[in-house]
Amino acid sequence: MENTSYMQRALELATQAASQDEVPIGCVIVDRQSGKIVSESYNLTQHIEDATAHAEIIAIRNACKILGSNRLRGHDMYVTLEPCTMCAAAISFARIENLYFGATDAKGGAIISGVKFFEQPTCHHRPIVHQGLLATECGQILKDFFKQKRNKT
Repeated sequence: MENTSYMQRALELATQAASQDEVPIGCVIVDRQSGKIVSESYNLTQHIEDATAHAEIIAIRNACKILGSNRLRGHDMYVTLEPCTMCAAAISFARIENLYFGATDAKGGAIISGVKFFEQPTCHHRPIVHQGLLATECGQILKDFFKQKRNKT
């Protein structure tokens, strides 16, 4: 059920993150049946001084609380950047059905880059992975953010 409007919303959230001097990554979790966004977030690691406050983790926590369940079966995740290992594990544990991500992350990604978490024999649940949705836009917001950071120093 690929839908660019969900990734567009994730990009809006990434823009909000950048405005707070956070790495601009946005995430939405969608109920596949209703098509409604259940939870959304952006990176908050700097703002709340929590190394685990990645967009995906916050969105999963909020969705679980809203739904009263530690499993998000029947839900899809849209995130602007390829998830890291920590987030990949959380996606697996939450039983997300489909993972859509925009830009790849050769340095920190863990889905098609790095450890390829879902390909490991110890991974209990493997979502269906869809990569490259609005990849150019998702990558550009990160490039612009880090370029601005380098120019400040």
